[in-house]
Amino acid sequence: MADKQSSGEILGIPYNFERPSLGRLLSSYWQPDKGMLVEKPFGIGYTLNLANWRSWVVLAVAGGLYYQQQQSAGTGGSDEDAADDEGGPVEVIVDDD
Repeated sequence: MADKQSSGEILGIPYNFERPSLGRLLSSYWQPDKGMLVEKPFGIGYTLNLANWRSWVVLAVAGGLYYQQQQSAGTGGSDEDAADDEGGPVEVIVDDD
């Protein structure tokens, strides 16, 4: 039976299914001579290069958005209750004089 390749590219997207070592994992996330995105040490696609300052900006923005979402989810209940009171059924009394 033919040996399957454990690393390569499909449609320009890299993949690597070789057993990862600790050295390869650490060196793949810190590559000062590369751009913001580098090949993943295990799996399909790309990951952030933590040696590039743009990656830290992306992480800070993602963290800020996550924090904002968590804060709005915690206080969103009171605003929704007020909207339900305004849009609920209204009782109308008609006087037959």
